[in-house]
Amino acid sequence: MPPMSGSDELVALYDLDGTAVGAATRSRVRAEGLWHAAGVVLVRSSDGGSVYVHLRTPTKDVYPSTWDCWAGGIVAVGETPEECARRELAEELGVHGVELRPLFVHVTDDDMIRCHNFAYETRWDGPFVHQPSEVVEGRWLTLAELRSWLDDPESRFIPDGRLGALEWFRRETAQENA
Repeated sequence: MPPMSGSDELVALYDLDGTAVGAATRSRVRAEGLWHAAGVVLVRSSDGGSVYVHLRTPTKDVYPSTWDCWAGGIVAVGETPEECARRELAEELGVHGVELRPLFVHVTDDDMIRCHNFAYETRWDGPFVHQPSEVVEGRWLTLAELRSWLDDPESRFIPDGRLGALEWFRRETAQENA
């Protein structure tokens, strides 16, 4: 079921444990800080050495004009997190028909957002087609460059994306050392 547009879009409500339990409009979720979910995708180059980052537009409802390494969005009513991740990857970056590898669920609970972020990874070398209403520009960063951006508190990196990417780095390092 495709989502409606704007603040009237019906999104799935989730409980503290990450289970879908109802629905509300996007505007109500934002205004009341209701728990919801997102499907987010980290796009890596085919050799795994780089990550694609994009600059969010100044018109985004949360964290405008910030950089992000996750293509994604809010899970709509009747949609699974993976379906959402695929939809958002296609909408934001024009990437279709790729394999998504589940990574982890990262919880954001701050002053603006209360969300279960269902994280996925894919490999894709391009091309990218940015959705003008969501993405200003994009570029590849090496893993070292991305880590440097994430570690710099002055970088204009989206807060929940930063935490998710740091968790991804932590898990990647643990896996390499296992």
